[in-house]
Amino acid sequence: MTILVTAASGHLGRLVVEALLARGTAASDIVAGVRTPARVDDLAERGIRVVELDYTRPDTLAPAFDGVTRVLLISGTDADRVAGHRNVVAAAREAGVERLVYTSAPRVDEVDYALGADHLATEKAIAEAGLSATVLRNNWYTENYLDAVARAAETGEIVAAVGDARVASASRRDYAEAAAVALITDDLAGRTLELGGDVAWTYDDLAAAASEVLGRDVAYSAVTHEQLVAGLEAAGLDAGTAAFVAGIDDAIARGALSQTDGTLARVIGRPTTPLAAGLREGLAAR
Repeated sequence: MTILVTAASGHLGRLVVEALLARGTAASDIVAGVRTPARVDDLAERGIRVVELDYTRPDTLAPAFDGVTRVLLISGTDADRVAGHRNVVAAAREAGVERLVYTSAPRVDEVDYALGADHLATEKAIAEAGLSATVLRNNWYTENYLDAVARAAETGEIVAAVGDARVASASRRDYAEAAAVALITDDLAGRTLELGGDVAWTYDDLAAAASEVLGRDVAYSAVTHEQLVAGLEAAGLDAGTAAFVAGIDDAIARGALSQTDGTLARVIGRPTTPLAAGLREGLAAR
């Protein structure tokens, strides 16, 4: 079995590579796909094959898929990410890979939100391609809150327009382990899984965890959607970007990230990383 990890130079991709190695996959059976191979010289030195792979450049895809049997498609960050994802899906079908694993977003078929729409379109493209696939609908990464917590070290508050909504976040390492399991076993073949942390916490809980980690009082300051947009624009964001960012809070307020049923913990065989521990580890790694 030869496993291709796309976006292997990114935070999640590197952790997936480490999880594969920790679970017994030989370095020679891992292919690291990256836009800039020089960024992962350290992986090459460990015996991992490094290939150039750019979602937006189809000419890089066929060579990257040579000899690959299973592939992890880590969702991209380009403005038109769906087009890039479709390129990868088409290359996987052409190469005849036996399994594709995709990192999607939570509840994309239940809650309508801009970020989720891209992931839902990709899930549909995978299904239409007829590929054997595992879709991992990852809830929020705890690391998504590191900037907010770092600002709270100065301001003493975390500002958001999510009301009393809950978020079932987990650490990137937790999700990376789940991706590794999906790649090296057949247990999750053909399944779509909603993955999240063991605890769905409120933003008051987030403020309490930040207080614990920072050693100072932090409070959650709830604002309206309109107030958040105005604040983001005042901070220098253009109107479109401010609306997109505020739209994420709106999706959270409508429950996009609230569900958790222990699936992630069952997949990785251990409890997920607690909120405060994830924040502490993330800040220490900065």
